[in-house]
Amino acid sequence: MRPPCGVALSLAVLLFAQSGQAQPAERKAVSLPADLPPGVSKVLWKLSVPANLAPTPERVLLGEKLFNDQRLSVDNTVSCATCHDARFGFTDAKPVSEGVKGQKVTRNSPTLLNALFSASQFWDGRASTLEDQAKLPILNPREMGMPDEAAVVAKVKAIPEYVRDFQKVFGREVNFDDLATAIAAFERTLYSGNARFDRFITGDAKALTAAERRGWALFNGKARCNACHAGNVVSPLFSDQKFHNIGIAAHKQDFVKLAREALKVVRTGDEQQIDELALETRFSELGRFLVTKQENDVGAFKTPTLRNIAITGPYMHDGSLATLWDVMDHYNKGGVPNPYLDGGMQRLGLTEGEIDDVVAFLNTLTDEQFAKYATREQARQRGLKNKRPERDTAVAMGKKGNLGDLAPNPDLSVKNPADIGVYGTETLVKPASTSRP
Repeated sequence: MRPPCGVALSLAVLLFAQSGQAQPAERKAVSLPADLPPGVSKVLWKLSVPANLAPTPERVLLGEKLFNDQRLSVDNTVSCATCHDARFGFTDAKPVSEGVKGQKVTRNSPTLLNALFSASQFWDGRASTLEDQAKLPILNPREMGMPDEAAVVAKVKAIPEYVRDFQKVFGREVNFDDLATAIAAFERTLYSGNARFDRFITGDAKALTAAERRGWALFNGKARCNACHAGNVVSPLFSDQKFHNIGIAAHKQDFVKLAREALKVVRTGDEQQIDELALETRFSELGRFLVTKQENDVGAFKTPTLRNIAITGPYMHDGSLATLWDVMDHYNKGGVPNPYLDGGMQRLGLTEGEIDDVVAFLNTLTDEQFAKYATREQARQRGLKNKRPERDTAVAMGKKGNLGDLAPNPDLSVKNPADIGVYGTETLVKPASTSRP
């Protein structure tokens, strides 16, 4: 995929404004991987990978070994791969993750696929780089449980193969920063963008079924998914990378009271303390507020990527929604009202057939390398379709409550979003009609 120069420039400005890094002209060139899939922009990859942190084969090999090594945990039972298992799209397929001694944290394990493109890491953005993200789970008492950086270094130094590896790769003895650099190098190879949707958007009209094309039209129209999950050259991850309160945490917290309590205990700028509050305490539900201490961030969590969404459930920051139908039901009723609910949340008025079509489309965003697992997972979710704890049809259809008017539905005979091609241009091969028979 080759984005227009103007779009590429806009993307560069956007990403560097978010990351606070130097302007593109000051960066050294980084060699592109030979296997970038069609859904990953070459421009985005270059902007996302600093030259001094490029994933060289030696760093990647060491990083993969560390990523899968349970000896990095205090009792030799948990590795990074425990919560980010390649079989499950680098998640753990659990509502919330479990660490040493079976301890549960309060957050769902997000996928590491395409994490290298994220402007921040974790559900609340408390880490700004993959290197910082790699360090925190090792030190968290409920995850890998190591007491401090010195203990990690001492343990790794006692393993002869790592003494040799670190000297070979970095030219010096083991240290915690290099350990994180190696793990992050491996994580920078975990890109994904070879889904049926990618074939469709680059001109293969037959890549999607009629129901999936209807879902794509709804995604960009009545369902309003593209407000936060737009898929285009600026946002190929289907995420705006911003933080929103959509009402998930409002099921179980008095936000106003909780935020006041949190301000008394949160120390500004202490990343490790924020990590422990986020994963171990009831303050977890405050989300981005723990990082910024800004009232408008109470209960706000990062918009997750929709890439590989078919295999990365359960969904939301707390894993509380079991299926994509649950996710759609939550949005269809406008979320759960609370004092900090995002202004973009409103009822959608989707019919059951329209919800089915959107779910069908979402399943097309999963990389074909996970096709077998995706088929099994879709069947499992379909088996739960009649168990819908989030469904409130009366609210969704405006028969009760007051969550605003429906978004305008575009006239598909004039402009059908399903006919839009390579991230904003018309398709060369116009897809078949998305109208129902």
